[in-house]
Amino acid sequence: VQLQASGGGLVQTGGSLRLSCAASGRTFSRNAMGWFRQAPGKEREFVAAINWDGGSTDYADSVKGRFTISRDNARNTVYLQMNSLKPEDTAVYYCAAGYGSVVVTISSAYRYWGQGTQVTVSS
Repeated sequence: VQLQASGGGLVQTGGSLRLSCAASGRTFSRNAMGWFRQAPGKEREFVAAINWDGGSTDYADSVKGRFTISRDNARNTVYLQMNSLKPEDTAVYYCAAGYGSVVVTISSAYRYWGQGTQVTVSS
């Protein structure tokens, strides 16, 4: 089972990036999916989550209105559209698959983790 995150990079303040997380080895169409991030010297924090069918989402207050999580179960892929990026969004972003199907915001509720993709926002 593997989660492959991609789409990170270097962008200026106010720019946009779209992260993708492709799953292989099994389907996650019945699992909630989430994005977390970890900045240097800080703990990993919740960013966004989506339930199994995309009908429910949740976001960290710091990204509400700027980030959008979505999923394509036919492609076994989850996305994170990031707009109006700020320097404080700089971090390694991780995707994860939950044990269950409902939205959760705590990392211990996620079973599988991707390797992370670096997002750097320059000021």
